[in-house]
Formats: sequence, C-alpha cells, structure tokens
Amino acid sequence: MLTDPMPVEVVETAHKRLSAAAEDLDANLVAALVLEFAADAGVAAVWEGLCVPLLAGLRGRDAAEIAVEHALSEGIRIGLDVHRRDPVRQWRADGVLLAGAEHEAHCLGLHAVAAALREQGRGCLHLGPALPWVALRSAVLRARPRIVVAWSQTPVTGRAYRLVRFGRDFPGVRVYAAGPGWIESLPPPSTRLTSFSAALAACGVPV
Repeated sequence: MLTDPMPVEVVETAHKRLSAAAEDLDANLVAALVLEFAADAGVAAVWEGLCVPLLAGLRGRDAAEIAVEHALSEGIRIGLDVHRRDPVRQWRADGVLLAGAEHEAHCLGLHAVAAALREQGRGCLHLGPALPWVALRSAVLRARPRIVVAWSQTPVTGRAYRLVRFGRDFPGVRVYAAGPGWIESLPPPSTRLTSFSAALAACGVPV
C-alpha cells in the first residue's frame, strides 16, 4: 500500500544518516538522503516514518539545536520539492491547490503532500506558505481547482471562520484544513484532515 511503513531496521539506519547530516548543518545531504529514501520507500513512508519523528525530536532548546532544526527542515523541503518534479507538467483545471494559511510560515507538510501527489502522477498547484486569503480567492478564481488544502501549523493562523467563509464563497470547491493549527470546530462545507493518509485520500490518491 502507498502508506505502508518502512522496515524498522531501515528506519534506524536512515534516522542515523539524516540526523548526522542535520548535525553537520548539511541541508544538501539531507535533501539527497530524502530523495534516496523516497525513491526506495515512497514519500508517505519517508515523511511519516522519518521526517516527522526527527522534526518532533528537535525542540529548539538552544541555539545549536535551532540551527540543526533549520538545516533538517530545509533539507527535507528541498528533497521533497525535487522528488518526481517535472518542469513541463501543465496545471490542469479541476486539480488540487495547496497553500499555507495567511501568516503561516511553516507548511512542510504541504511539501510532503505535493511530493506524494507527483509520485502518483497527480500533480498539484502548490502556492507555498503564508498566502493571504484574498490571494487564495484570486488563485481559485484563476486556476479553478476542484480541491483546496489550506495548511496551518499553529492556532494563531488557523482561523476557522476564515476557512468556513472561504468554503461558502466557493461551493463547487472541496475545502480542507490540514495541519495542527486548526483546533476550532469547522462546520460544513469545510473538513479537517487529521492524518497524512487522510490528506492524500482527500486529494484523490488511493491509500
């Protein structure tokens, strides 16, 4: 299955290699390793089995650990963005649009979703972090996606009323909230995605 986990012994070795690269502040090596592991095991397994646990283990307790966390995050982002990227792929109307909520600077999970979609030949329009709501409205009017996934990392940016209003303005678009920042209730038509596999399924990928 798409979301089958990596074998334990493989995870342990990969964890050590990624940790060592991050400790050396070598984001390029982190990216190369992410590409290597994703080619072997797939994005979903690498994201859930390696990237998320490694990032969760770095709490930014001191300046040195903050630097390591940044090197790891940047390397993961680069690796995910390069994986299966086809520069000539054309955007198809009625596809998937991914964006970070307004003022949300951290949306690494969306990079993982985008990479997993490319891996399955789906593709998407990924507009990155901190997209103002007015810009998201404009993008939907121009690109005409069928699905919109908005990422929020913290409750400060996870404004449920904004997402609900957005969804009601575009009744023909399926609107999903992804990331841990959406803690307020989300009445229909908006839906909260509570796992990586749920996000892929919402975007039309069989898991």
